[in-house]
Amino acid sequence: MSKVTVVGGGAAGMLAAIAAAKNGHRVSLYEKNEKLGKKLFITGKGRCNVTNACEVEELFDAVVSNKKFLYSAFYAFTNQDIQNLLQDCGCPLKVERGNRVFPCSDKSSDVIRALTRKLDELGVEVYEREPVESLWMQEGTLCGVILKKNRKKMASDAVIVATGGLSYPSTGSTGDGYEMAVSCGHTLTVCTPALVPFETAEEDARELQGLALKNVKAVVSDGKKEVYAEFGEMLFTHFGVSGPVLLSASSYAAKRIKERPLTLSIDLKPALSREQLDARLLREFEEAKNRQFKNALGHLYPAKLIPVIIKRSQISPDKPLNEVTKAERQTLIELTKSLRFTLTGLRGYTEAIITQGGISVREINPSTMESKKVSGLYFAGEVLDVDAVTGGFNLQIAWSTGWLAGSSIRE
Repeated sequence: MSKVTVVGGGAAGMLAAIAAAKNGHRVSLYEKNEKLGKKLFITGKGRCNVTNACEVEELFDAVVSNKKFLYSAFYAFTNQDIQNLLQDCGCPLKVERGNRVFPCSDKSSDVIRALTRKLDELGVEVYEREPVESLWMQEGTLCGVILKKNRKKMASDAVIVATGGLSYPSTGSTGDGYEMAVSCGHTLTVCTPALVPFETAEEDARELQGLALKNVKAVVSDGKKEVYAEFGEMLFTHFGVSGPVLLSASSYAAKRIKERPLTLSIDLKPALSREQLDARLLREFEEAKNRQFKNALGHLYPAKLIPVIIKRSQISPDKPLNEVTKAERQTLIELTKSLRFTLTGLRGYTEAIITQGGISVREINPSTMESKKVSGLYFAGEVLDVDAVTGGFNLQIAWSTGWLAGSSIRE
């Protein structure tokens, strides 16, 4: 039996503690907040998108950074394993659109409660409001951790750092684990907010604030290079664009947008080709040929979008439909199939669901999550340079890496 210390009581930390305790180790879990799972509590708008119920192989398709590193972790503790664990702990689950898994109650607090019960059942000593200041190292050997209060030293055979990244700092994610890793020789890759809304240059994006678009195709480009393309939902905000499809795009665009603006192209009618759209316009314009242009767009666009389309088309709003030229119609088709905005940057960590970047995975053993630099030191969750798109995949990374770290500790 080893004495194991887990730093951080989020998703990865709780799973690491459960796995280590199941293996018979004496486990202490230190959390600087007043309760466990503070970030877990707000995920999925308080509903907690626990994981994604896709095939295990499909999990890798959703990973943006270092997917090969997660091979052992995803297979050691699968998306089905976390569902089984939570349901065994009294938290029934349901699967929604896009294979997203939620608690039946729609309450993230039920997920936290289930895991807390398991920790208690396994005899894990949980210390809340107990921040860890640093790792306790002597001549390159890990001895345990040093607590912030009174700089008290706590001896340990193994330490698992699961402190999260920099996103949602109000939940305690303030980069503590990065400092611990760097202090013992680890490399930190460039960190950036991810799964975060974009800011746009155009004023008319702000005029559209509150407008949600469904079933559109969003393409983000860097010059002629396509960075990301996906179908889904998006939302206009007072600063730019957001919504599921854009949040996922931000993970692919995060590094590029630091260097230069990118282009967002929105296909408002992805089910129609340009030819089909032209035929539809001709038909509708013919049926209402005496109506003014501004009064004939209600079937094509949401009301809030019509003034922007009219302004960008440069077609006179009072022009009768039977006077709209072929060239003007082509302009309207182009706007419908490729409504463009300039993406100038990302919002900050306070709005980011996750952090992209972190402790370099080259310095971590992917089969155990143990540091290649310090024996007995393990890392799990968002503190590592691994991230994925929306849909429950980032939580699965936390569950899997946490479980693998906790399971890998030797006697």
